[in-house]
Amino acid sequence: MTQSDFSISRRSLFGATLGAGAVAAAGAVSFLPSPAQAAAPKAGTPLAGALRYKVGDFEVTALLDGYLDVTPELVVGYDEAEGQRLRDNALIEGNALRIPVNAYLVNTGDRLILVDAGTSDALGPTMGQLPSALSAAGVSPDQVDALLITHMHPDHLFGAVDKDGNAVFKNAELILPEVDNAFWYDDGAMNGAPEQFKPFFLGARRAAEAYKSNQTLISGDKEILPGVRSMALAGHTPGHTGYTFDSNGETLVIGGDIIHMAVYQFDQPDWGIGFDIDPAQAAATRKKFLDQAASDKLLFAGAHIPFPGVGRVAKSGDTYRFVPAAWPYAY
Repeated sequence: MTQSDFSISRRSLFGATLGAGAVAAAGAVSFLPSPAQAAAPKAGTPLAGALRYKVGDFEVTALLDGYLDVTPELVVGYDEAEGQRLRDNALIEGNALRIPVNAYLVNTGDRLILVDAGTSDALGPTMGQLPSALSAAGVSPDQVDALLITHMHPDHLFGAVDKDGNAVFKNAELILPEVDNAFWYDDGAMNGAPEQFKPFFLGARRAAEAYKSNQTLISGDKEILPGVRSMALAGHTPGHTGYTFDSNGETLVIGGDIIHMAVYQFDQPDWGIGFDIDPAQAAATRKKFLDQAASDKLLFAGAHIPFPGVGRVAKSGDTYRFVPAAWPYAY
């Protein structure tokens, strides 16, 4: 085909299109679909949160358990002017941040591993959606054979048991950080805690006891399953732990609560949350982790980073920013 042939074809096409449009405008022809006879009923609920990625040969599925609202009263080191600036930059109205609670399912081919178990009914009606997310991912609780806990707070462990205290993941080995387990079983620590935090201790013990016959305590940085290493990230709790998944040259670090409030803490990493057991250590750990994530271009996931919570960190001076992973177009 010559250039002139192409030009003629293009003019012909445009002419046909314009001609059809003119006729349609005159009312002779309609290209609009006929209105439906009845609208579909509204679902009334959001879709279950489940999104799957590949990391090497591993399948990693982000699961949404729900959300919590955090007001400035819970932010350690908070400055109102700076907080307002950061909320304005994020186009957030009001002074509350809505943060998700994410868990992660990792299928290595040999093991089906759930990192954190959600909340069940421990923290109110906006939580406890992990079972729906698992179902949307095509997985039943009985298929999970390893349950890795980053720390023993309600939004990470309490979903491991039902309302009667029975194990939800009946075939799973519960893998707990040893230092965290010792803290939550420490009667002295419980008796010295504010009254509103004492249920955290009792609930943690109740969930751990349900898996006593199939439970492993871990410590330090070491391989705990093939392709899976623990990463000590103390501060938020004494035994707060991340998990590194390596497969076929690719790596994902699940960092638990290294970040609670993405709007604030990437820009102000010294700010903490009122649930930090040791705020100073938590801030130091956070900055060390973010420095490493930025320099190594680590793919990481966080329990409270906007769902699905998977991405990388960029650094500029003393501040950081989160770069969300692209939608998993190819699989």
